[in-house]
Amino acid sequence: MRPLEGITILDLSRVLACPFASMILAELGATVIKVEQPGTGDETRSFEPRVEGPAGSESAYYMAFNRSKQSICVNLRSPEGQEVIRRLAKDADVVLENFPVGTLKKYRLDAQTLRDLYPQLVYVSCTGFGLTGPYAHRKGYDTVFQAMGGIMSLTGERGGGPVKPGLPVADLTSGMWVAIAILSALMGRRDNGQGCHVDFSMLDGQVGLLSLAAARFFALGEVPPRLGTEHPGRIPSAAFVCADGKWVQITGSDQHWKPLCLLLGLEAWANDPSLEKNASRLARREEVMTRLSAAIARVERDELCRRCDAVGVPAGPILDVSEVLSNEHVVARGMVQRFDHPELGSFPALRVPFKFDGYDDPQINRPPLLGEHTERILAERLGMSPEEINDLKEKRAI
Repeated sequence: MRPLEGITILDLSRVLACPFASMILAELGATVIKVEQPGTGDETRSFEPRVEGPAGSESAYYMAFNRSKQSICVNLRSPEGQEVIRRLAKDADVVLENFPVGTLKKYRLDAQTLRDLYPQLVYVSCTGFGLTGPYAHRKGYDTVFQAMGGIMSLTGERGGGPVKPGLPVADLTSGMWVAIAILSALMGRRDNGQGCHVDFSMLDGQVGLLSLAAARFFALGEVPPRLGTEHPGRIPSAAFVCADGKWVQITGSDQHWKPLCLLLGLEAWANDPSLEKNASRLARREEVMTRLSAAIARVERDELCRRCDAVGVPAGPILDVSEVLSNEHVVARGMVQRFDHPELGSFPALRVPFKFDGYDDPQINRPPLLGEHTERILAERLGMSPEEINDLKEKRAI
């Protein structure tokens, strides 16, 4: 048994943030019914990169965020389709949506309507800027939220321009915030029997991640500059290039300073009381970083990591994606698994990174074909006859 078995999520969301959230919960055992537009489905079904298989082609983007779900095609612009969603919501624990503000109210699928019908329902609205505030009706994408939420201003080389991270951080972290919100609301409902409406703004989610940068501003009035891989308040904490041209990240505290200096042959610094404390090293940042960089540049990366491991200095090689996915520890932890797809055959995927003692671990299942479960769900959950289902098809409601 997985921990979320028995929970049903009616997922009206598309693209990345919310589908990522519902996929995590699906692989933890929840039943996720993904509602897609007839004919086209979630727009990411057409996104690159595509995977060509012996029986068809699928979007790797779509598959990365929609595993382990059921797909039902419903036309939300159709009155009959809207009624199908209202009926499905009756037995759902959660409705998840990321439509622009006000869109679902036109269809009577908004939080107020559905929660008036079903007070126990947890309804989650994920929008770019939230349901209130001067930006509520603005549009945005991952990089817009990165820009406005501060992370871009913190990312980039010293003296250079802002840089976005290499992954859609705003989307991915928003998905995690949404999953936390759903689990929190379900726990609250367990005690009082009442559902709720969660208003989540992706911009709020990014502001909430500022953490240390905000703490420095609150404490010091400091607007943190871009420092590349360097930490604003700790030395050493940075990426260094090694003798073989490969890169290593070293991050240490005061107790690591002396052993690091010794393994690099910097004996004088190892015994220099003026560099023993982090605050002193911060005051001499340029000098310390220049000399550390020169010493590290004389040692090959794997040898340096071996030396650091031997004396307990935290260090790790900077790996590219292919190196990460083939890394012996990642492989041993089972992070890369596979699912069988009817069009593609066997295909790899990254597992949800939890291991349970007391529950079954998260389980990878394939993403659904478009509308694969429409008729079954209508028949089993709503008790519709074949004639009723055909009538909905004729009306283009499904």
